[in-house]
Amino acid sequence: MSVYSTKPQLRQIVQYLTAYMQIPYFQDDTVPGKVMEKIIALVRGGEQLATYDYVDVVIPGEVGWQVKSTKAATPLTWKRAKIANASALIPASEKSPEGEQKLGNAIIEFCNAHAQESLQRFELQEIGYARLIMFDDNTAIYFERAICSTANPHIFEAEDFNWRWSTAKVATKKEQLSALHGTRIATKKKAFAWHGRGENQLHFSGESDWWPKVKRPQKLGQLNFSADGHAIAFKLPSNKVGWDDLTRFLTANS
Repeated sequence: MSVYSTKPQLRQIVQYLTAYMQIPYFQDDTVPGKVMEKIIALVRGGEQLATYDYVDVVIPGEVGWQVKSTKAATPLTWKRAKIANASALIPASEKSPEGEQKLGNAIIEFCNAHAQESLQRFELQEIGYARLIMFDDNTAIYFERAICSTANPHIFEAEDFNWRWSTAKVATKKEQLSALHGTRIATKKKAFAWHGRGENQLHFSGESDWWPKVKRPQKLGQLNFSADGHAIAFKLPSNKVGWDDLTRFLTANS
């Protein structure tokens, strides 16, 4: 069993998303992560987990998926990263670049260890990343990426990143606490921001480097696949089914 969906399965995912976006509801036009997880579970015959494991959907003994769904401009939270011994590592990181790097390495180790726990707990061969990106013009991209396996259990390598504390900022008369920024050495681009002085959120800005190159369509029903077949771009409907029509449909056979 591969973490990658077939083209018919990708089309089925789009069908579920298209149907979901036509349901009337009282929230922004986004697809919550729990809904996206359910769709992946339905299409791939997996189990949606209601736990804090790294994987959100799993086929025990085979594969699992970490599932993310946000607007394109929304900062992506990788996880709340509560680092062991942070009370000692943070003060040490404020004294030297070596201390900053040690704290950053602990963050990378935390990310890898969390995925490895799921590999072992569910006896998985591979973990994939299932991602829905929604744009303001009602277009979307869904892509899948293999990120670790029993043979290669690390998602990230500590030596690929350099870590430094940012400068605290004042916004709307309130000070924003500094964050520990992880920069990918090869590209000199910020990849992570760890808010360890606050709620421990780890933002993964480098995730945009994973986004596939696939043209977004301008009309409903058009589907564009990436060259490797692991991503699909599509347009979502902007109209909702009327409440009366929905009620008649749901009560027709009751």
